[in-house]
Amino acid sequence: MSSLKLYDTYKRETLEFKAKNPPFVGIYVCGPTVYGNPHLGHARGPVIFDVLHRYLKHLGYQVRFVRNITDVGHLVNDADSGEDKIAKKARLEQLEPMEIAQFYTDAYHNMLHAMQIKPASIEPRASGHIIEQIEMIQEIIQNGFAYEANGSVYFDVKAYSQKHDYGKLSGRVLEDLIAGAGNEARTLEGQEEKRNPNDFALWKKASAEHIMQWNSPWGKGFPGWHIECSAMSKKYLGETFDIHGGGMDLLFPHHESEVAQSMACSGHQPANYWMHHNMITVNGQKMAKSLNNGISIDEFFSGKNPLLEKAYSPMTLKFFILQAHYRGTLDFSNAALQASEKGLSRLLEGVQTAARLKPSDRSSFEVKPLVEACYEALNEDLNTPILIAALFELLNQINLLAADKATLTEADLNSLKSAYSLFLSDILGLEANPSQSSEKTTDLIQMLIQLRQEAKAQKNYALSDQIRIQLSEIGIELKDSKEGTHFTIH
Repeated sequence: MSSLKLYDTYKRETLEFKAKNPPFVGIYVCGPTVYGNPHLGHARGPVIFDVLHRYLKHLGYQVRFVRNITDVGHLVNDADSGEDKIAKKARLEQLEPMEIAQFYTDAYHNMLHAMQIKPASIEPRASGHIIEQIEMIQEIIQNGFAYEANGSVYFDVKAYSQKHDYGKLSGRVLEDLIAGAGNEARTLEGQEEKRNPNDFALWKKASAEHIMQWNSPWGKGFPGWHIECSAMSKKYLGETFDIHGGGMDLLFPHHESEVAQSMACSGHQPANYWMHHNMITVNGQKMAKSLNNGISIDEFFSGKNPLLEKAYSPMTLKFFILQAHYRGTLDFSNAALQASEKGLSRLLEGVQTAARLKPSDRSSFEVKPLVEACYEALNEDLNTPILIAALFELLNQINLLAADKATLTEADLNSLKSAYSLFLSDILGLEANPSQSSEKTTDLIQMLIQLRQEAKAQKNYALSDQIRIQLSEIGIELKDSKEGTHFTIH
C-alpha cells in the first residue's frame, strides 16, 4: 500500500507526506472573519480539512490542528484602508465589536457541530494575540523588510524581493504586480504612505473614531490582516510546521503575505506543505452579494432560500462536498444535492445491513483489495470521490451477502464491517444526522396533534385531554391559539 501524498501549492506538485517531527503533525487552517452568518462557501474548507485531520489521526499521528478566528484587522475589500469588517457591522447594529465577533463565531461553531466536524485543538483569536503580532512586526522591521510611516507599518515588498521570491506561492510576478498597481493606487486613502503600491500593512494607525485599537510602539492602531496568521501559527506550531491550509481565494494576497512575513523573520517559509481547496460556485458563478446568489447555512438547512427546492440535512451537504475532489470546483445544484441525499441514504442503510450479516465457513471473494482501494484513494491527495466509489463497491458486496449471493468467514466479515465503518464514519464523518431523528419526532408530534384535533371535533374530550396530558408527561407542551396548535419541547 502506498503512503499518503498531498499536492503542495508552493512547489506545484504532489509529494509524499513526511511529518517534520513524527509522530507529531502541526496543521494551521485559516478560519472565518466573523462578521456574518456562515454561508455555503464556508462549509467546504472545514469538511476537507476535517477528513485530513481524521485520516492523519487514523494513520497514528498526534495532530495539533489550529484554526484561527479573525475578529480584527480584516478591512473591507481585503484592502489596507477603510473600515474593519467587524467594526462596520458593530456600528450598523449598534453593538460592541466583540458582541458581533462572538455571535458569528457561535454561528460558525453551530455549523461545524451540525456537520459533525471535529473541533480544532486550538482556536486562537487575532484580538487575543496583539502582543505576538507587534513582536513579529518589530522583528520584520529590524531585519530591514518593513518601515514605519505616520504611525502605520508597511511590509517592504521591493526590499524583500531583492533576497526572496515574492509571488512564488500564488504564481504572481512582482514586475506584473507593480505594473498592474499603477500610480492611481496612490490616490486611495493611505496609499500615499507606501513606498510601493504593493506594500501591505502590518500595522495601521487608527483614526479617532476607529472602534478597535491598541497601543503599540508606533502609536494607537490595529494589526493588518495577514500578520495575525503568521504570528499565531508561529506561537502554536513553531517557525516551521507541516501543513498550512485554506481556500484558493486566500492564495493572494493573504497566504503570499504570510510566506513573506515568515521568510522576513526566519529566512524560511512557515509550512512544508500548502493545501488549497477550490470554491463552491452557483450556476458556475462565485457566490456574491451583487449576484444575489448566496445561501447561508441556516437557509440551507431550513430550505428558506429561493435557490433551494427543499431543505437539506448537514450530512447531505457534507456528502455533496466530499463527492468532488477538494482541488476541483464544486457547482451547487438542487439535482446534485438530491442525488447526494439518495446516495448517502444508501451508504447509511448499508451500516444497518452489515450489522445483520452472519458469517459462513468460506469466503467467496477477497476483502483485502476492497479495503486497500479505500486507502489508495485517500493516499492519492485525499481523493474523496474515489473513496466514495470504493465504499459503494463495499456496499455492493454487503448487499450480495445480505441476499445470500456471497459468503464470508467470520474474520473476513469482521474485516469488511470494520473497514466500512472506518471509512464512512470515522474518516469521512458521515453518520445518521441527529436532525433526521428530530424531523421524525416532529412528524409524530404533528400526527398526534391532528388526532387530538379530530377528537375535539368529534367532542371526544377525554381522548383530546389524554393526548395533551401524555405529551406533557414526556416534556412536550401543546399551546392552542387562533392560528392553531403549536408545541414546545422542554
